[in-house]
Formats: sequence, structure tokens, C-alpha cells
Amino acid sequence: MPAEPDDVTFASLLLSSHLRLLGEPLCPRERISPREAADWLYAQAPFGLLAHDTAADPRFVYANITAQERFGYSWNEFLGLPSRLSARPDAQQDRDALVREVTANHYATGYRGVRVAKDGRLFWIEDVTMWDLIDAQGTSHGQAAVFRSSSEAGT
Repeated sequence: MPAEPDDVTFASLLLSSHLRLLGEPLCPRERISPREAADWLYAQAPFGLLAHDTAADPRFVYANITAQERFGYSWNEFLGLPSRLSARPDAQQDRDALVREVTANHYATGYRGVRVAKDGRLFWIEDVTMWDLIDAQGTSHGQAAVFRSSSEAGT
């Protein structure tokens, strides 16, 4: 679990596993230092980025600024929060199906689903890519998801 939001080692895992599994870079600039990449993913990326661990009831271990703003949680509030709480109970089947697809295929793209913010607001996450966080040795560290857009949802 990253100790800090801009943890270079964790950012490298996010970037390398995305590139390895999806065949495309998550960070648009190729010649960027690991420190710059970690900072960019956390504070400047134009998408929400979340990651959870491998626990039976996975808990968030990462949320960039965009995700924090959309969900209404601070870094400290996100860390350790069960990722299932990002969706209302009536949306769990949809969320669980996405997680199962990623578990089976190591990634999924094109997902759209309703999520719930800290204050109870509902919103859509759209153009979602979710992938397994697998290091170069093949060890799984959880799953990560990028949502490239979001919009308000009705109740």
C-alpha cells in the first residue's frame, strides 16, 4: 500500500501493469522520470484513478485527486475503505461482474456504472478501464481502475 499519494513504487506498478496488460501507456509522456510520473498520476491526470488490494473484501489503497474530488473522500478517508462501498447495495451485482471479468481476463474496458459519493450523491463513471495490478514477477497486488469521465445520475 502506498505510504504517500505520490509513492513512486506504486505509481510504477500502476503504469507498468497497465502497459503490460493493455499494451498502451497510462501516462502520455514516455520520457518522464518516475517521480514526475507519480506526481502526474496523483495530481494532474485528467481521469480518476483508484486501486484496491487483494483482500477478500478489497480495500482502497490509492485514489488520485480527480477520484477524491468526484467521490468526496480525502486521501486518508479513501485508504482502507472497502471498495464495495463505492457502489450502492443495489448496484453491487454490476460492480461485482466487472471485478470478476477483470479477475478472469486481467482487464476490462468500456464499463459504465453508477457510483455513490461520500455524501450520498449518485454519479456515473464512464469509459472505465480496470486491470489487475500484476508486477513483473507475476505477483498480484490488487486491481486498478481509470474512469475518463463522469456525470450526475438520478436517484
